[in-house]
Amino acid sequence: MTTDTHALRRHPWWTGFGIVVLALVALVVLFDWNWVRPPIERYISKKTEREFRMSDLHVKLGLTPTIRMRDVYFGNPPWAQEKAMAQIKQLEFSVSLMDLPDKILIPRVALTQPNFDFERLPDNRKNWIIAEPDATRPSKLRISTLSVDNGRLRYADHGMPFELDVLASTFDPASQAKVKDAKAKPENNRYTTQYTFKGTYHGAGFSGSALTGEVLSFQESGVPFPLKGSLVAGTTKVDVEGTIADAANISAIDTRLRIEGKTLANLYPFLLLPLPASPPYQLQGHLVLDGKHYTMDDLVGKIGSTDVTGKGSYVEKEPRPLLTAELHSKLLKVADLGPLVGVQTKETDGKPAASQADTSNRPAAKASEQATSTDHLLPSGTFDGSRLQKIDADVTLVAARLEVPNALPLESINAALHLHDSVLKLAPLDFGFAGGTIASNVTLDARKPTLQSQVDLQLQGVHFDQLVPKSKTLANGAGRVGAVMQLKGSGNSIADAAAVADGRIAVTIANGRISNLLDAASGLNGGKIIELLVSGDKDIQVNCGGIAFDVKDGRGTSRLFVVDTEQTQILGTGWFDLGKERFDMTVAPKPKHVGLLSLRTPVRVYGSFKQPDYQIDKGPLLARAGGAVALAAAAPFAALLPLVETGPGQTTNCSAVEQQVGTAAKEATMTPKRTR
Repeated sequence: MTTDTHALRRHPWWTGFGIVVLALVALVVLFDWNWVRPPIERYISKKTEREFRMSDLHVKLGLTPTIRMRDVYFGNPPWAQEKAMAQIKQLEFSVSLMDLPDKILIPRVALTQPNFDFERLPDNRKNWIIAEPDATRPSKLRISTLSVDNGRLRYADHGMPFELDVLASTFDPASQAKVKDAKAKPENNRYTTQYTFKGTYHGAGFSGSALTGEVLSFQESGVPFPLKGSLVAGTTKVDVEGTIADAANISAIDTRLRIEGKTLANLYPFLLLPLPASPPYQLQGHLVLDGKHYTMDDLVGKIGSTDVTGKGSYVEKEPRPLLTAELHSKLLKVADLGPLVGVQTKETDGKPAASQADTSNRPAAKASEQATSTDHLLPSGTFDGSRLQKIDADVTLVAARLEVPNALPLESINAALHLHDSVLKLAPLDFGFAGGTIASNVTLDARKPTLQSQVDLQLQGVHFDQLVPKSKTLANGAGRVGAVMQLKGSGNSIADAAAVADGRIAVTIANGRISNLLDAASGLNGGKIIELLVSGDKDIQVNCGGIAFDVKDGRGTSRLFVVDTEQTQILGTGWFDLGKERFDMTVAPKPKHVGLLSLRTPVRVYGSFKQPDYQIDKGPLLARAGGAVALAAAAPFAALLPLVETGPGQTTNCSAVEQQVGTAAKEATMTPKRTR
């Protein structure tokens, strides 16, 4: 004892250090963190001007200390709808001291029975920002991973608008398997948490469920977590399975995606894409997000009865996002894409498909689509031009074969859509048509409420014989038809734009041949018809033909109407009205040679585009018939004299015709383009 006492006296600082160490050890062992809980509650409440409290506090020290709180309550700012922003049965989280003070990095958060209410105002105030009241600057808080056991979250974005209500619950895959079958193995070893959700986005309601792993990467981690889920929004259903990184602000996606629904137009509230009001569709592919760049590869599916394959991408950028796509189809049914230009189609159950106007907002439409009138042919379905202001796009579509209503000789399509700065251009928009091509460029300018449109169309090398029905009685026609149409108009439907259109239309035929029987019938040359019926029909040369109309305010007036054959010169005149969809043409055949039993007289063709009618000018017929009756009274054979054709028709100056139809003559002989 003497020696020990002497040693302590010789080294008093060792004695003091030992006492301090023992005191610190005793403090750490015996320290209750709840001693500092009241001042912490007061500090946070005063700093944020929100009520904060908890029933228990425990801290595990280290470079990344872990804090555990029980019965946590954190209030909302005065402007929020709910009283509490967070109520949590148990909250456990870690803090990275190495990242302070640049940011508050929370590597891990574990929640037990949490109840959150998050809100964002149109002025960007967020109730989850842990800073001074009414602060709008970016938060320094970063949460990397999150696990939830039996929780609820409500989120309301009053500026977007967007509302979401989520319920989360954990489960043991092995326990679930035992409930089903004592010998069964877990169906998965990836999913341990189930989320069910419902909400609205831009007025459109949705609901669904998802399975994930126990831990989610939450914010700025880049760490993927597994996800399998489905979403239903009205008639639209989305299934997804793969991985996603950062649930709070998604930074990466790698999933298989399947989407199906009643009409593509219903996707507008979610994607803000001006998609057509299509028939029911089903699409699937591989969706990847890298930064702000979404890509969809291996795209395959159907729109109505039309098959679709291809790929696409979507980039979030300012001032508008950019959509690009390359689409292909082996068989494209034009009826499936009819609503794109305002034509109503039928669904598989026979009911009309939804239109763009039906889907321009949710939950109620602005107005119902103007149905195509039974008395009109031009599509009158309206198009919401504001949709073209939401996005830029570059899309190509190639279809090897078309199926067209009314047996039109459309064969294929090669189209490219370019939408930039609210101006949409379809260039090219080429159709294989009757052995030739309809080559066109279409421009829609949506920078004003009323769409400004321009259409430039060329008929190139179209085969005349494929435009007329085949008949064993008639000789085969031949030749190539060319045409030019240049129109400008304004309106939010094809019918409205056509009603005020200005421009010109010209049609010509080159190297043509037509049935001799038809030529004789056009002049009502009875003698020639009898001869051909006995000896057989044959084709005759068409020297030239041209039709040209000047269009002003939707009304076209003919300035050229002539078809010249070996035997007949056919002259015409008339007008058409695109607004009223009516026309009135008079065609006068003038045979070039003397003939017998001719009742040559002008023929008037008139009426609506959808229900045309015709009428024979009775004046010349009655004059010839009256002369024949009078002569028959004097001499029976003399009665034939009024029926003798004297051949007043002149040979047409074909060079002058070509000059008047302009480039249409070149289009007739041009080698047609081919879609690939």
